[in-house]
Amino acid sequence: MFPRLVRTSVAAGRLFSTGATQAVEATKPTASEGGAGCIAATRKAGRDTPVRSRLGLVHPNRSAGITKAVAETNPTASDGGDGDGGITSRRKAGKDTLGRRLLSLVYSKRSAVITIRKWKEEGHAVKKHELVRVIRELRKLRRYKHALEVCEWMRLQDDIHLLSGDYAVHLDLIAKVRGINKAESFFSEIPSNMVDYWTYSALLHCYSQEKDTDKAEALMKKMSECGHLKHPLPYNHMLSLYISTGQLEKVPNTILELRKNTSPDIVSYNLFLASCSSLNDFETPELIFLELKKAKIEPDWITFSTMASIYIKSSQNEKAESTLREMEKRVFKRTRIAFPSLVSLYTNLKNKTEVRRVWKKMKSIYHKLNDYEYTSAISSLLKLDDFEGAMEIYTEWESVSPTKDTRISNLILGGYVEKNQLDMAESFIEKMVQKDIPPSYTTWEILTCGYSKCGKVNEALASFKKALSCVKKWEPNAKIVREMFGALEEQGNVEMAEDLVVILREAGHVSTEVYNLLLRTYKNAGKMPLIVAERMKKDNVEVDTETEELIRLTSKLCVTEIPKHLS
Repeated sequence: MFPRLVRTSVAAGRLFSTGATQAVEATKPTASEGGAGCIAATRKAGRDTPVRSRLGLVHPNRSAGITKAVAETNPTASDGGDGDGGITSRRKAGKDTLGRRLLSLVYSKRSAVITIRKWKEEGHAVKKHELVRVIRELRKLRRYKHALEVCEWMRLQDDIHLLSGDYAVHLDLIAKVRGINKAESFFSEIPSNMVDYWTYSALLHCYSQEKDTDKAEALMKKMSECGHLKHPLPYNHMLSLYISTGQLEKVPNTILELRKNTSPDIVSYNLFLASCSSLNDFETPELIFLELKKAKIEPDWITFSTMASIYIKSSQNEKAESTLREMEKRVFKRTRIAFPSLVSLYTNLKNKTEVRRVWKKMKSIYHKLNDYEYTSAISSLLKLDDFEGAMEIYTEWESVSPTKDTRISNLILGGYVEKNQLDMAESFIEKMVQKDIPPSYTTWEILTCGYSKCGKVNEALASFKKALSCVKKWEPNAKIVREMFGALEEQGNVEMAEDLVVILREAGHVSTEVYNLLLRTYKNAGKMPLIVAERMKKDNVEVDTETEELIRLTSKLCVTEIPKHLS
């Protein structure tokens, strides 16, 4: 997912960051926790109708101007730093400041309010502009709890004059820390003279993040009545919402409304490009890009990243390579999130040389890399079948990262499973434990997947039990259930198939499909199951036509022994 560009106005105290968090999903680096295709996720997108006419796009010489959007930057995780020249980089080494003290509160249990009070007790002044900068830095580091505490302290001070932008930031932080209901309550308590474009936009941003289309559309109507749709930001929130939820049919009208009431900015164009990518429209993007240039709006790295992704999807690899070179010219130290995007896009081009070059460039720029960046590099090299290179980077991560994030280890585990090196996979899990990296549900699920593919049903069930023990409530994974039953059916192992049904029942997941898979196993084993219909009734599972046919076929076979759990 692409970063959200922060739009702030310091003079007006407008620190509220707005967000089109999934505006350019097409170029999102794919580094799933399971890795190696064991737990693949697919994203459907597309309509085959051209969108140029529906978007109102005309030839660049007759361009009508597209709409603007603003997307909130979601910087990299705090363990790698943000590198954007904020308070952290500007303060002088060794100088004691309130900002420095607040930013040093790494653990969420520590109190920002106590820190501010102590600063005042020592005779220091507390200035609003300094707190505003600290809030911005904390948000960049995703330390929302401390940022919210600073906002709440400011609100209680009689000598600090708050602007609508301050309330907007406060509302956004409440939504992040305490949820949308608390944010709505806070909005209702904002002084009437502070309820304006910025606070409305903050609430709209929250609805967009929550993917609550109904509330977002209702709020847009209210903003229209109040005359608050003179800027592209609200439309950008709606475009982001529609793109991220797959409501692509609503995008064209939103764009037309945006054009009618305001003018586009760079993120608007980026959202347009993202919608084209989702629609698999490979012709319109170049027209959008030309229109952007004619409007004298400077494309940013996200623009070129999205264009490159579109070229890759349409197999225009030469254009993609050229576009990525243009993208890299716009990638600076402060746009750190762009580097994993570059790595991902070069991976999609199967260009291992460029992947390694960008990785080395990242290491030369940043003193410390974060887990997301390591994940991007490791998953990319695994996709490029460079297991040795991925393992080298993993070993480096293991030696320097304090997070012990199991998801990164699971990438390597998935690599072993993909190569059918199950002994190495087992050994790797043992090493994880030795390194204090706790195996997760996904760890055991990946191993279960590997055992099932190799027909090692005893080991598969043992791993599956361990996976279930890692979670309080299991979210059924139909794929892995089918794979386990597939191995059991192939072997005709009805005893273990019955054991699997028991495990699934204890996990709260027995279904018509599960019973049909069990019956297929009996059929392949040439055996007749006992009282299946009665068992299904007891489990509140419906019988379908396939069940009836399988019961009919297996009823002619040899009677099997009564399953242990029924005897």
